[in-house]
Amino acid sequence: MARLWLSVTLSLFNFHVFVFSQSSSSQVSGDPLQYVDTLIGSTNGGNVFTGANIPYGMAKPVADTDSDSDQGGFTADNANITGFSSMHDSGTGGAPSLGNFALFPYASCPGDDIDRCTYPKISRKMHYVNDSLKASPGYFTVTLNSGVNAEMTAAQHTSLFRFNFPASTDGTSSSPLILMDLTDLQDSRQDNGTISVDSSSGRMTGGARFLPSFAQGTYDAYFCADFHGADIRDSGIFVNSRASASVHDLTISRSINGYPLPGGGWVRFKEASSVLVRVGLSFISSEQACNNAEAEIPSYDFDGVRSAAVDAWRKKLSPITISTAGVNSSLVKNFYSGIYRAYVNPQNYTGENPNWQSSEPYFDSFYCIWDLFRATFPFLTITDPEALTEMIRALLDIYRHEGWMPDCRMTFAHGYTQGGSNADIVLSDAYQKGLTNGIDWDTAYDAVIKDATVEPYDWCCRGRGGLDSWNALGYIPVQDFDYKGFGTMTRSISRTLEYSYNDFTISRLASGLGHSADVEKYVSTSSNWKNLFRPDMPSFTNGTNTGFVGFFQPKYLNRTWGFQEPLKCSNIDTNASSICSLQNTGAETFESSIWEYTFFVPHDMGTLIKDLGGPSAFVRRLDYMHDRNITYIGNEPAFLTVYQYHYAGRPALSAKRVHFYIPRFFSPTRDGLPGNDDSGTMGSFVAFSMMGLFPNPGQNVYFITPSFFESVNITSPVTGKTARIRNVNFDPSYEAIYIQSATLDGKAYTKNWIDHSFFTEGKELVLTLGRNESSWGTRLSIQLAAVELAR
Repeated sequence: MARLWLSVTLSLFNFHVFVFSQSSSSQVSGDPLQYVDTLIGSTNGGNVFTGANIPYGMAKPVADTDSDSDQGGFTADNANITGFSSMHDSGTGGAPSLGNFALFPYASCPGDDIDRCTYPKISRKMHYVNDSLKASPGYFTVTLNSGVNAEMTAAQHTSLFRFNFPASTDGTSSSPLILMDLTDLQDSRQDNGTISVDSSSGRMTGGARFLPSFAQGTYDAYFCADFHGADIRDSGIFVNSRASASVHDLTISRSINGYPLPGGGWVRFKEASSVLVRVGLSFISSEQACNNAEAEIPSYDFDGVRSAAVDAWRKKLSPITISTAGVNSSLVKNFYSGIYRAYVNPQNYTGENPNWQSSEPYFDSFYCIWDLFRATFPFLTITDPEALTEMIRALLDIYRHEGWMPDCRMTFAHGYTQGGSNADIVLSDAYQKGLTNGIDWDTAYDAVIKDATVEPYDWCCRGRGGLDSWNALGYIPVQDFDYKGFGTMTRSISRTLEYSYNDFTISRLASGLGHSADVEKYVSTSSNWKNLFRPDMPSFTNGTNTGFVGFFQPKYLNRTWGFQEPLKCSNIDTNASSICSLQNTGAETFESSIWEYTFFVPHDMGTLIKDLGGPSAFVRRLDYMHDRNITYIGNEPAFLTVYQYHYAGRPALSAKRVHFYIPRFFSPTRDGLPGNDDSGTMGSFVAFSMMGLFPNPGQNVYFITPSFFESVNITSPVTGKTARIRNVNFDPSYEAIYIQSATLDGKAYTKNWIDHSFFTEGKELVLTLGRNESSWGTRLSIQLAAVELAR
């Protein structure tokens, strides 16, 4: 999901520049998991989930911290650990997400008195031993300063913790206590949190109601915790800072002061060195949570569960193999770690939807499609089309039962719409690339047409607003008069641009499905972006004219021009009053500047380049934006601008720009992401860019740049055929990054892009590289290239 605006200067990223000294010695990667570092992005606002899970798993156990950037649970920024919870999202902005039902272990209570253990998380939080932190796919472990070590692994709906307790230092026996807190990461628990502790077995069951992170409404979550490996001494509940062994059931209020009252359950054990805790999860009931746990982890076999998780991750990463000859191992780690993060979210909640029963799959944590459509979903189209197909079927099932597809969704609630109806792009992209397998394309078409033609009452969270003005004026006006539906009256420029592209992708879907009457209609409305282009608009920085003319500007209902400084909301905007997100006082562009949004016409680049003065002027403008740090590569609108040199016949400059950003801004370190990972979108950008093929989502187009490896093999899960990219004259110092010539299946190839058949038909692309820009990929006129790319 997109983040609250953060201005980041180039100097901040100087820490990310690497001096490589250690090279990988293997020729072809074996087990890709050896290269995955799950802690990348655990500081510096990456907000990644670093814990144990399986691909798209619902159970995501990890240590939670008290950091300001704890949206993913754990942060490696010297924060304190507040507990160990079992559900999380990854890479999101906004308020912290999930983090429900945290456990916290004690080797013993002081004086053997349960009231002297510390229960509220604000008081019990504790630092950890830095050297103890270890994380890998399917596993996470850390040792608290108290000496208690926590390990965790996961199945689909169930977490398995192993708490290892230190030996007593005074010769007395220890009596470990483990508590479960009815809380979540953002302290959003509402009234009627409940827990019951079985006095004989110690089983804890219950649930609570919480608030979503970036959406309206509430959700209910449930748990079932069982303990294994030690004899139970006693158990009970706690409220605030006091506990009781004689009370085993609790229903607790939120309180009146805005912070949920601490409360939950606890189990204390007779002398024990290790205790296993199995936590089943459900959004239906605690009974279903117990059933999930018993079915998925019946024997408390920690090593077996971990091994199964590792096998699931190995299988998921297996379609892509690379040659590592001469390449520094840190780059290989960067590549495979990016791929790994693409499979963490969205989350597979099939069978856990409390709102309706359906035979269709159900996925959640589309957080947000405004981000996901640009890289993550196109990446899954290649490497995991089965999962993406299920996600699309889930989006359509949401449409059937709630009337609209979301632009953002978490925990069964429509999240806030950031721009257009970008699920339209996802569906059109998938259709053009041949995804089927149970997708009802007639329903899909109904869904996108409804997005384009029917205004919902609450377009804050679904569909599009301002459709009367869109149809009458051909743009979204600043200060629009909209009495039919309601949302934040901002973003008139970025919404106009996104609606234009949404309509173009609808036209592609209409063409493929035989709705010929709609093709012309939506091709026509896709040109509405032109109505906000002001050819005489200059741009100034600190009072100095940038020298570039022609930018988008807002327009009023009466068709007169409004004004927004083109650099407002850019990375170099130092005005503290610039508000660029969903606030009522926000700008007419969302989370980015007019400078950057000027390039967001991905379906009509020929016209745009002409309007901006032709190919040479277009290149100068792109260079200026990147070189002057106007764009912020940590936010998704920047992605496509890295590759738009292709449209001006300068693919070599796209390759040069890719190597400017990787690894300088995307590096395999804990602070190695320039912004929120946004449900794996940053990881997908890295994976695509290093692979050497980047998509223009919503079109059957992949821009060609040299990969970071001598060869890349991608096996299609659909056809079983393997596509191969091979670099001749490969230079691991990356001075020879310019394509001199190319062949596709042995025949000369001069286009600077390929289509999706490259992957499904297992073609071979051979690129001959050199140190200087060549004429390769420049021969098509920009008008013809733009037309062909848009097909």
